Amino acid sequence: MFTAPSILERWQRRSELDIIGFYSAKEVTLVPNICLIENVNGGNSSLAVDLREIGIEFQVCNEADSFSDLCDTVAMDAVLIDVGTVTRQCALRVLEKARQLKMPSVLSLPMDFADDYDYSLNPDELILSPSTSKELGLRVKQAIYRLAGPPGENVVRIGELAIDLERYEVTLSGAKVALTYKEFQLLALLASNPGRVYTREALLSTLWGYDYLGGTRTVDVHIRRLRSKVEDSDRVYLETIWNVGYRFIVD
Repeated sequence: MFTAPSILERWQRRSELDIIGFYSAKEVTLVPNICLIENVNGGNSSLAVDLREIGIEFQVCNEADSFSDLCDTVAMDAVLIDVGTVTRQCALRVLEKARQLKMPSVLSLPMDFADDYDYSLNPDELILSPSTSKELGLRVKQAIYRLAGPPGENVVRIGELAIDLERYEVTLSGAKVALTYKEFQLLALLASNPGRVYTREALLSTLWGYDYLGGTRTVDVHIRRLRSKVEDSDRVYLETIWNVGYRFIVD
């Protein structure tokens, strides 16, 4: 993973990109990607069914260690813990890890457990189950909002590809993708304006500057490297417009 630039550098570079419409609000949406902590066989628990119904992406872990390992490789927006199926010790360890990562936490508490609830768990949000899928979605998004601010302002999501414009992170199907800063800029620019064709000259002057001594071959090299990192035979994002340049395509 590349080293993120300083706040001043980020402000300067963002200002340059704002001029050409780098941020396209209509394409910026929030689709939370969370971790569900539960110990249920089959993956068809009521929580899993509800999350699928409301369109929240999730991965399941059944213990604190697997959650910790997941966080080392995948960018998670929040964690949802079913305290009716995991031990108190597991819940405590997961919550401790979430606080270290500044990750929003939601606890699903079965109604039968309410009288014995341990207030020391202290999650960001608490929901009694069974509940409606709509309430579950609202609780999860509320927890994310409380820590991250207004949803969706700085994340470009197209299919399985997510580009976090604040954290300078790219994930594909939840897994982090290691990009150089120029690769990140190039991908973010094209993905924020899907369908728009950029000439090689426009990309070169926008991202490298008018005084850059290299030729447009530099753009081709970076496009090729990007393709090797975010595309495969079943997933294509970057289209070559022959003798012109490139554009980001959406199915």
